[in-house]
Amino acid sequence: MAAPAKKVIITCAVTGGIHTPSMSPHLPVTAEEIADAAIGAAEAGAAIIHLHARNPEDGRPDQSPALFEPFLRVIRQRSDAVLNLTTGGAPTMTVGERMQPVARFAPEVASLNMGSMNFGLYPMLGRFKDFRHDWEPAYLESTRDRVFKNTFADIETILKIGADNGTRFEVECYDTAHLYTLAHFADRGLIKPPFFVQSVFGILGGIGTHPEDVAHMRRTAERLFGTDYHWSVLGAGRAQLPVITMAAAMGGNIRVGLEDSLWAGPGRLAESNAEQVTRARAILEGLGLQIATPAEARAMLGLKGGDQVGF
Repeated sequence: MAAPAKKVIITCAVTGGIHTPSMSPHLPVTAEEIADAAIGAAEAGAAIIHLHARNPEDGRPDQSPALFEPFLRVIRQRSDAVLNLTTGGAPTMTVGERMQPVARFAPEVASLNMGSMNFGLYPMLGRFKDFRHDWEPAYLESTRDRVFKNTFADIETILKIGADNGTRFEVECYDTAHLYTLAHFADRGLIKPPFFVQSVFGILGGIGTHPEDVAHMRRTAERLFGTDYHWSVLGAGRAQLPVITMAAAMGGNIRVGLEDSLWAGPGRLAESNAEQVTRARAILEGLGLQIATPAEARAMLGLKGGDQVGF
């Protein structure tokens, strides 16, 4: 295993497409709420902010560039954080819908799901009973019989957008097969190192959260990519803090945020994204690790710079 990095990149995913507004009153929905959440997370120590948009009327995930633009401009004016736009959106969206913000805004970083998969959110129906909007339970139930589509052709299309506008990718790998798919595209020259590999643990349909799962993803990435990648992890739900702690001890970078987990402890909702970043930062510093600044994250990942984006 590699020695712990001198500087650890914290990514914060502030709202996402997994949770629905009825699950937490602290989930950002409007452009103002998303901007405030992102700026607070950056001030707490997140070098990268991962961003989705939501319909401000009902909180539904929405990839319309017009909904991204207001908070992108505010965050860029008030923070130097690296802004990472989703191409994942939500499992219910078409690939064409999901790609719109990255094609329009040419961000420094975008997420890229590295394979089609079952993406089961429907168990949340057993944990949450009171929904404010009709779309919420239907959205969760739809994942019982839906494949989150990310074919080789889809991935090629998204990679081409990145090549055309200078965007690099946070490659989201939900299982070891996704690491091999990344290696396939790297061998073809369609994605260049350094790779930013985000290992995702705890989504139903992907790899679990056992320490052996975390170690196995790390070993596989190390074998495939050697020194050509930066490893980061996220743990879904209650696994968030245990998974990031394990990975940080193995030299990894980390991702937290209300997209991935609504919680700040057993039975206690996190009141903000900044709260999760602060807790994660305390863990890292307790391990003797230092936090990367946005400038350091840009240098580590080979990014084009915040002055080269389209917003």
